[in-house]
Amino acid sequence: MHADPAGVLTGAHFLDGDHAACEGALAAECRFVAGYPITPSTEVVERIAQRFPLVGGVFIQMEDELASSIAIAGAVWGGKRAMTVTSGPGFSLMMEHVGFAVMTETPCVFINVQRGGPSTGLPTLPAQADMMQARWGSHGDYEIIALSPNSPQECFDLTFKAFNLAEQYRVPVLVMMDECVGHMMERVVIPRAEELEIYPRRWTKAAPGEYLPFAPGEDLVPAMARAGQGYRFHMTGLTHNERGYPDMSVAAQARLVARLTDKIRKNADALQDVVEDGVDGADVVVVCYGITSRVALPAIEACRASGLKVGWLRLRTVWPFPERLIRDLASGLRAFVVPELNMGQIVREVERCAGAARVVGVPHAGGTVHDPAVIERAIREAVR
Repeated sequence: MHADPAGVLTGAHFLDGDHAACEGALAAECRFVAGYPITPSTEVVERIAQRFPLVGGVFIQMEDELASSIAIAGAVWGGKRAMTVTSGPGFSLMMEHVGFAVMTETPCVFINVQRGGPSTGLPTLPAQADMMQARWGSHGDYEIIALSPNSPQECFDLTFKAFNLAEQYRVPVLVMMDECVGHMMERVVIPRAEELEIYPRRWTKAAPGEYLPFAPGEDLVPAMARAGQGYRFHMTGLTHNERGYPDMSVAAQARLVARLTDKIRKNADALQDVVEDGVDGADVVVVCYGITSRVALPAIEACRASGLKVGWLRLRTVWPFPERLIRDLASGLRAFVVPELNMGQIVREVERCAGAARVVGVPHAGGTVHDPAVIERAIREAVR
């Protein structure tokens, strides 16, 4: 189905990434947001608070991040598309409810505009140090989807996409922005509503007495029902059976966890979203994401100008990680170079998949972006 025109601010606009993410959520028919102010993400919900009254949405400023991240689960089971927005310490507080959303298969979106840490760290300055937390921050075995925009345009595009993926796979989807992308202002083109395809929520066709809330379809994803419409179901973070009732058996745990992980793992190739430039025939490939993918370009161009064969591989979907692609590229490469605004996170995934190819990390503790000359130096050293 197509997007509701009421929520689509069609046309070309000059927006920062935070405001563009708000418009992506509105276009995706998000109509409930719960949040708590925290820099550098506050502008997302400030705009939401201004725009929602015009489209029939509800924004609630909650007392803290814990309340925000559980309120959206209730809204989803009441029939709405919902998200929350945070940064840094707030993201840490929300991890319990990311796990709850995974276990209860609640489709929702978490936006994290990353800032320097640990703890309260650098509230208004950039980092990319929450990438492993996005994957492993909640306890237990689970799979997640996490997207990484590198421009205000992609803040719109990938926030919109996040809602579709959340509905398709019934998982929480994380939009991992960073302060630079969140606060930079650029031209953002928003399509007409009829050009935006909404992935519809999979409502059950079963009668209330026959509905099993966690009975999967062929794609391992169950259908949903609205609370309050006569359907009887139990919602719990405990290991549960297909009715949703707690089942503390080893067999139930094995069956449930396998399905929760397989519905993502078996679709990892379909979920892969990368942008490539010059990777075919390259001697070294720079693997990057978010703001660092833009900072790396002058370094790559300088190396190419001197005759080096350097490819650029930008991850728009970071989780699930494109393992097969990295392994395929590694067979013909001398090296990967991985610049990140952290002390080494996604570089570990590249190392895991790189085989005999050399992997060179270019860490940065955050607060500012890399000097492109540092990345250029790392590329040249990687192929010596």
